[in-house]
Amino acid sequence: MKSHTAAAVLAVLAALFLSVSCVKQEQQHPQSRQESGGISITATFYPLYIMLMNITDNVPGVTLTLLAPAETGCLHDYQLTTQDMKTISACSIIVANGAGMEDFLEKVLEEKKDAVIIASEGYDLIDDNAHIWVSPKGASHEVRQIARGLARLDPDHAAAYTANADAYCAKLSELSARMHQTLDGFQGASIITFHEAFPYFASEFKLNTAAVIEREAGTSPSAKELAELIAVVKSHQGADGVSLFAETQYSSAAAEVIAAETGLTVYELDPAVTGIMDKDAYLTAMEKNTQVLQQALAGRR
Repeated sequence: MKSHTAAAVLAVLAALFLSVSCVKQEQQHPQSRQESGGISITATFYPLYIMLMNITDNVPGVTLTLLAPAETGCLHDYQLTTQDMKTISACSIIVANGAGMEDFLEKVLEEKKDAVIIASEGYDLIDDNAHIWVSPKGASHEVRQIARGLARLDPDHAAAYTANADAYCAKLSELSARMHQTLDGFQGASIITFHEAFPYFASEFKLNTAAVIEREAGTSPSAKELAELIAVVKSHQGADGVSLFAETQYSSAAAEVIAAETGLTVYELDPAVTGIMDKDAYLTAMEKNTQVLQQALAGRR
């Protein structure tokens, strides 16, 4: 009798163990939802993931994955890993920025072109610059473009994607209005940025980009280029003033040298290429940028 009781207890414990193991496995492998008829969407990098969090909010059966880690920043020097290839192979849809941001993925995107959404498609580029999302206006375009792509590739949930995109674009429009209210008084002000992440932002808010310290993140200017940049800064100091901006994601060593030579304060702007996994992360970053710009431009010299 005791042996039967012990066997029964062991059977119950085994069942409980298997149940818990299955739950843990589901948590560790979100792609498993795809096997039960869901849609797995992979964003190439952080800002697109934040857009997708909003566009797919409460849409049943959707799993989001992020290709490049959230702390990567811009993808200029990113290289695919074996895990990246597995993620791409397993996903239903890939959302990429385009405009040259994902050159490392060109062949893969071509092979899966029927399942790829290019967020920048249809937007008027400035000198082939890819940083469209840094402007609220550009971010709204990319949100709409992604939603249209998802509606085409997953028509069963088209209405939900569209409604979510409408709601998020309304937030972006309200954000833009608040930013204009704060920044429109500084139209024409000269700024110097750390690298070429802000042309669309500067265009939307009518700021004059007097110079760029580094053409690409991680490429330090030569001594000659640094001297030329210092001369540019000094020429603007003698006119209407200029403000110097580094970025939160990158070393500001060159900016600090310029600051030391010119007496300028180095401020930080966030191009929203890294951050926390929160639906409102972009809105929060842009609100902070507005505060930083207001402080910097009000005190420029």
